[in-house]
Amino acid sequence: TGSVSGRAAANQMEWTVNNAFKTYKDMDHPKSMMDVALIQNVDPVDIGLGSSEKGTTVVPTKRKKTMTSVYLKFFETAPDGKSRRCKFCGQSYSIATATGNLGRHLSNRHPGYDKSGDSVTSSAPQPITVVKKAQQQGKQQMDYDHLNWLLVKWLILASLPPSTLEEKWLANSFKFLNPSIQLWPGERYKVKIREVFRSMQEDVMATLEKVSSKVSIILDFWNSYEQIFYMSVTCQWIDENWSFQQVLLDICQIPYPCGGSEIYHSLEKVLKMYNIESRVLSCTHDNSQNAIHACHTLKEEIDGQKLGMFCYIPCAARTLNLIIEDGLRTTKPVISKVREFVLELNSSAKMSEDFIQLTAAYQEGSWKFPLETSARWSGNYQMLDIVCKAGKSMDGVMRKYEDTIVGRTVLSPAEKNVVSIVHKYLEPFYKTTNNICTNKLLTIGLVLFFMDHISEMITLCKDSRHSSDWLKNAAEDMATKSRSYTTQVGNIFIFMTAILDPRIKCELIPESLSSGNYLEEARTLFIRNYSSSHFSSMTSGYGAQEIEDGGGVSFAEEIARKKRRVSLSNATDELTQYLSEPPAPIPTDVLEWWKVNSTRYPRLSVMARDFLAVQPTSVAPEDLFCSKGDEIDKQRFCMPHDSTQAILCIRSWMQGGIKLKCKSDEIDYERLMEMAGATTAENTAGLDKKQR
Repeated sequence: TGSVSGRAAANQMEWTVNNAFKTYKDMDHPKSMMDVALIQNVDPVDIGLGSSEKGTTVVPTKRKKTMTSVYLKFFETAPDGKSRRCKFCGQSYSIATATGNLGRHLSNRHPGYDKSGDSVTSSAPQPITVVKKAQQQGKQQMDYDHLNWLLVKWLILASLPPSTLEEKWLANSFKFLNPSIQLWPGERYKVKIREVFRSMQEDVMATLEKVSSKVSIILDFWNSYEQIFYMSVTCQWIDENWSFQQVLLDICQIPYPCGGSEIYHSLEKVLKMYNIESRVLSCTHDNSQNAIHACHTLKEEIDGQKLGMFCYIPCAARTLNLIIEDGLRTTKPVISKVREFVLELNSSAKMSEDFIQLTAAYQEGSWKFPLETSARWSGNYQMLDIVCKAGKSMDGVMRKYEDTIVGRTVLSPAEKNVVSIVHKYLEPFYKTTNNICTNKLLTIGLVLFFMDHISEMITLCKDSRHSSDWLKNAAEDMATKSRSYTTQVGNIFIFMTAILDPRIKCELIPESLSSGNYLEEARTLFIRNYSSSHFSSMTSGYGAQEIEDGGGVSFAEEIARKKRRVSLSNATDELTQYLSEPPAPIPTDVLEWWKVNSTRYPRLSVMARDFLAVQPTSVAPEDLFCSKGDEIDKQRFCMPHDSTQAILCIRSWMQGGIKLKCKSDEIDYERLMEMAGATTAENTAGLDKKQR
C-alpha cells in the first residue's frame, strides 16, 4: 500500500453522510478511503503500511498551548492526579485530556455553564443509554463497541451494505489511527442491523395502533442490480393536531413473476402485519398495470368484507413526467450535446471562469456552479435554459476550447430555433413542477388544479396555427396521456377529496369533475359515513330492527329520533355552508385552516382528516423531477438482497424521527460521539508523550 503521506492524512474523514453515498465498488480512491474516518485530531505521521521499506517517522511539531484553562474550574482533579471529573454530571476524563475537549463537553452537555457561577456542586453521573451487553464488558471492549455502533449508523445513513466494512483498506485505515482497534466481523454487523430493524419496527407498529383516523398508502417499485423486484409500502395520515404524518411500513421482495397477484399478496401481508387492513382509505400506485391489478384486487376484498370506502389512485407526478418527455422528444439530441458541454464546464475551473466572465459581458445572467446536469426534468430544462439565456457565452467557450472539447461543436441556428420553441412551450410545465415540488402538503385538489392547467396548455398548442407540425404531433401524444389520467381520476372519491381542500372547493374543480351529479353524491357520501357514525353520543342503544318496527317506542326514543333527523340536517348544512364560502387563497396552509375551522365543521373536519391524507403521487415529486432521485436510485440499485429491507427501512425511520434502538436499548449517538472525542484526546496525549 506504500506510505501514507501527509496529504492522505489531511483527508481525514468527518462523521457526516450528507454526500456519503458510494458503492463499495466506487470506493477505491485514497480520498474515499479517508472519508470514513471516525476519530479526528490525529497528527499526521508518515509510516509504511505493507511496504518492504521502513517508513520514515516524522516527529509531530509540538502544538502551541492555547489559553483555555477557564474550563478547568468546572472540573475537579481526582486525589491520585490521574483524572478530572465534571462538577455538573460527574463524567471523568484523563488528566491528559485536552482542555478543548473539556470545553466541548461543557458546551454540548451543559449549555449556559459559563453563567452558572464559580460555585458548582457535583451531581451524580447521568446514565448513558447504550447496549447493555457493551456496558458489562471492560473499558477497552466498550470503546470498540462504541466505534462499531457508530459504524452501524454510518452504514445505515449512507445506505451501504455491511460488506463495506470487510474491505481490507478500511480496516488498515482504522489500524493506522489505532493499532488495537477491532471491528466486528461482517456477519455481526448484519445481525445487529436486523435486531435494530425488528426493534424499530415494533415502535412503528405501536405508533400505528394509536392512529384514530383512516390511513392511506402509497406503493413504489424498483429493480436491484441482482434483478430482484422490490415494493415499498408507505402509510400516511393526519393526526389529532392536524399534522401530516408519514412512515415507511416495509420493503418487500415481490416473487417471480412479479405480477399483480404477487404484488397483492405481498401488500396484503404488510397490511395485516400492521393491523390496518380495515382502516385503509386509498392506495396510490405507480401507474403500472401490475400495480393497478393488485389495487383492484384489494378493493374487491375490502368491498366484499364491507370494511368501508376504498379507492386506488394513479400517480400524477409520473403521468406529468411522461407528458413532459413527449414534449422534449424532438430536442433530446440537442440536450445531449449541451449536457456534454456543461459536464466539461463543471470539471474545468478555467472553462467555468471564462463562462462566468462571458455571461457578465453579454449580460446573460448569473450562473451558479456546478450546473445541474441530471438527465431528469430539472436537468433537461437547465440545458434548454443555457441555450436560450446564455447562448452567446456558450458559443464563445466552445470556440475557445474547440481543440480540447473533442466532438463538441457550436449549435446550428436550426438547433437553437428548435430549443427556443420547446423552451417557451415547456416553461409553464417547469413552473408547475416547481410548485408541486415545493408545496408543503400536496393535495389531490391542488394536483387536479395544476393538471387541468397543463391540459389547457397542451390544447392551446395543438389548436394554434402558429405551432410547427412536429410540435403539434408531440402535443397530441401529450394530450393522450393527459386524457388518460383525467379518466382515471373521474370518480366521486376524487371529487370529494378535492373539494375538501379549502383552496379548491367547487370553484377550481376541473370541468371533467364538475359535471354530473358528483356534488349530490358527495352529500350522500358525507351523510352516510360521517353524519353520526363518528359521534357515538348521537346513536341510541336500541337495535336497528326495533327502531324500524316502530312498536313500543318510548317517549325518550321519539325525542331521540327527532334529534337524529336534526343532526342529519345539520350535517348536510355543514357541507353546504363550507362550499358556499369562497375558496381560501392558494398559499393557505390547508391543515392549519382545518385546525382553526374544525369547531365550525365538527363532522366535516373528521372527513377532511381522512381524505386530505390521500396522496396524489406515489413518489415525492422532487425525487422524480430533480437530481435527488439519482442518488436514491443508486442506493436502491446497489443494495444487496440481504441488506435492502433492514437498511432502507431503518434509514427512513431515522429520518422520520424514530430513535435508533437495539432490542430495548436506545443508542445514544450524541454520547458516543462525545466519548469518541475524549478517547481521541487521550490517544493524542499518549502519542505526544511517547514521541517526547
